[in-house]
Amino acid sequence: MSMKRRLQRGFTLVELIMVIVIMGVIGGMVSVFMKSPIDAYFDSARRAALTDLADTTVRRISRDVGRALPNSLRPPATSQCIEFIPTKTGGRYRADSTAAGLSFAAPPDTSFNMLGSNATFAGNAIPTDQQIMDQDFIVVYNLGVTGSDAYALNAVNRATVNGTPTLAIASPPETNIVVTTTQPAGSPTFSLESGGNRFHVVSSTEQSVTYVCANCTSTTANGNGVGVLYRYVRPFTVAHFCPTTAGEIAAMVVDGAAVLANNVSSGSFTYNGSDLQRNATVQINLSFTQSNETVSVHHEVHADNTP
Repeated sequence: MSMKRRLQRGFTLVELIMVIVIMGVIGGMVSVFMKSPIDAYFDSARRAALTDLADTTVRRISRDVGRALPNSLRPPATSQCIEFIPTKTGGRYRADSTAAGLSFAAPPDTSFNMLGSNATFAGNAIPTDQQIMDQDFIVVYNLGVTGSDAYALNAVNRATVNGTPTLAIASPPETNIVVTTTQPAGSPTFSLESGGNRFHVVSSTEQSVTYVCANCTSTTANGNGVGVLYRYVRPFTVAHFCPTTAGEIAAMVVDGAAVLANNVSSGSFTYNGSDLQRNATVQINLSFTQSNETVSVHHEVHADNTP
């Protein structure tokens, strides 16, 4: 019996090399067409992130500036810094000669009635962060000048809440607020009376806020902003200033300054309050740069300086 040998055939090395070359050419052509859409996608994502960062930052600053204590916004010593005293709420005090009223004559008052409830409004509960709490500060008629400056260490227009305010009269509601003052026995609790019987409340945990844009003047070789925007909270007992040197900024960071934004390539704050004392404005100018892509924002915030 005879056996026939079966011939086996496959790809030669030359054929395999040709296939690899052809596939490489096709892959190169495809990558050329795909590169632009992929780059555009990453560029769009980077622009969206920068835009979102700019919008969030400006909204946060605007919200803080909008609740600043009247006349507490200070013209910045440097355009890259601004300082103010944020308020948590406010109210109107009873202004009569009874024990429940607030007197602006000696001796100092130790308590007064606020018109309204500290816990509810129109039948709805007031959020806890908007209620007057123990160790908060009551400020009356702040003008930002000597004799009426809430920044002062022993301010004559500021008193400390002593204990949680209690409901004194149910209908119409009045709340009794007990205060502690540093004024001597021969002086009133507050130096000047408000024409509208108004007072403002400053939180014990957030007495003064400073926004500082550190090193917000340049970019790296890779096209990224090197500046950092900080939000710095300080008590009244700490000297107030705008940090400018590297040492002052480092001390501020150690003291707990929070980072609000990175990649800032330029930033400035402009306070306009000299002409319209009751209607000041704060201009916010910020630019964020990443991979040579820059998003700039200009925003103006109204500051009510009516004490």
